[in-house]
Amino acid sequence: MSEPTGNPRPPAAGAQTISFTRIVDLSVGIIPGAVHEPWKPSVHYLTHEGEGLEWMQSMFGASPEDLVWSGGRGPAFEEVTAITHCGTHVDAPWHYGPESEGKPAKTIEQCPLEWFISDGVVLDVRHKGPNTRIEVEDLQRALEKIDYTLKPLDIVMIMSGSDARLGSLEYFEQPGMTRESTLWLLDQGIKVIGVDMYGFDRKFQDMADDFHRTGDGRVIWEAHFAGIEREYCQIEKLVNLDKLPPHGFKVACFPVKVEAASGGWCRAVAFL
Repeated sequence: MSEPTGNPRPPAAGAQTISFTRIVDLSVGIIPGAVHEPWKPSVHYLTHEGEGLEWMQSMFGASPEDLVWSGGRGPAFEEVTAITHCGTHVDAPWHYGPESEGKPAKTIEQCPLEWFISDGVVLDVRHKGPNTRIEVEDLQRALEKIDYTLKPLDIVMIMSGSDARLGSLEYFEQPGMTRESTLWLLDQGIKVIGVDMYGFDRKFQDMADDFHRTGDGRVIWEAHFAGIEREYCQIEKLVNLDKLPPHGFKVACFPVKVEAASGGWCRAVAFL
């Protein structure tokens, strides 16, 4: 066989090369009845010996004895009932409202794939306590501390330390992004912002308490609703950010394509 001739094909414009020695899983799965999910997911497991076998018998008209290769068993399946905002997931602009930047808001399958693989940056705000706001100044100080300047399409991940309480009701005791801090990141060309908290804003009850005390509706979901003014996606329920360096690694966080949906489950990983 002759050796191939010619030069290797050059990478396509905008192509990224990823070299790594370690992968860190940044994701929470879909866990039936999880304490940290207000809308509880459920999973019906169809077993090899039960409904999987029944399906195979029905489909092929075969008896267990006929299923030589499987030892008389059928396949396993799972039937999942869960919202698209369960486990680690990506929120699409459509989640925030029907319009973003004065145009129809993108649903999850319409978001460009280029947004979801890029250089990762971890901003440490673990000094922020429950019901506090993560302000622009907090982000700026975190960047100064790691001597990093954001560039367009960086995937910024906010480390509050909340994931240490995953699986308990204390998980919901979190700080939250503000409208101003969200818009400030978007002004740097950021399209994807992740948090290791249940939600992007403060705890639901904390926002409700502020609203009932002040009557000011601007305290409700202020960070989410920034996406009506500026188009972006957010990742919620990240984990293991403390296992990452502040920068110098890649992140991939592609959401599942759910037709016309406001979000999609995501297996976010970091390549170190």
